[in-house]
Amino acid sequence: MTFIDPRLTERRNPRTADIDLASPLEIVDLINAEDETVPAAVRREREAIARVIERAEATFRAGGRLFYVGAGTSGRLGVLDASECPPTYGTDPQMVQGLIAGGPPALTRSQEGAEDRLESAREDLGRAGLRAGDLVVGIAASGTTPYVRYALTYARSIGASTALVACSSPPTETLDVVDLLVLPITGPEVVTGSTRMKAGTATKLVLNMITTGAMIRLGKTYGNLMVDLRATNVKLADRSERILMEVCDVERPAARELLARSGGAVKTAIAMQLLGLSRHDAEAALERAGGVIRRAVHRPPPPVRT
Repeated sequence: MTFIDPRLTERRNPRTADIDLASPLEIVDLINAEDETVPAAVRREREAIARVIERAEATFRAGGRLFYVGAGTSGRLGVLDASECPPTYGTDPQMVQGLIAGGPPALTRSQEGAEDRLESAREDLGRAGLRAGDLVVGIAASGTTPYVRYALTYARSIGASTALVACSSPPTETLDVVDLLVLPITGPEVVTGSTRMKAGTATKLVLNMITTGAMIRLGKTYGNLMVDLRATNVKLADRSERILMEVCDVERPAARELLARSGGAVKTAIAMQLLGLSRHDAEAALERAGGVIRRAVHRPPPPVRT
């Protein structure tokens, strides 16, 4: 008797059934062919992803936070996406947080049993200070991770919004506690059940879109320029100065001086220069514009140079 797992991510892939006999180049070609299907799976979920972006923006504007919750690869991807927000967009580390079953040790060493300890989901969210008005995004490639389901159940019970990113249809008991569902169906993996591959790739694409989209909506870019970063190291200081040189049409010494007067905030520096304002007044103008710099300075960024 043959058992067919209802989870697509756990099924065998007929296209790679003989991969154990393949040459290195054939292995590369087989994996690449499967990877090529991922963007289309994500694209089919474009409207669902947009709805999560809208919810995340509303959450942030109301003073709420975004929590990613997952186990294994899914949890690591959530932690990765959350950890990139402060250096990229100058956010408070509390604004976007990633929680993984098993805690920090699970980031580098497998803690497979951790995903089955239901109560730890509530404990982890409680320690992180989850409250009504926050947004919890569960990440579960198979759609069935107990830790994620329990986290979403707890979040719903205290008045937080919930969303789920999964690559296989979740069971009814999970769907019952999900407000928003993103379901890029990536199908069986190259190696059966190895969801760090196609499912992991699709998940990373979706998480990138959620936080990037929400940050753009909050006004953390000017056109496609990263203007809400903080010059906390040499690389970011150089990027900050180059942005000011381009946007404000000044030389590097003037850009450096302007950045210093703004307290190291690129967006404030741009508003100061283009509107001829003090730091305090530039910050007030940005506040009135909802943080969107184009609405504050009433002009587009300079055209892209090719």
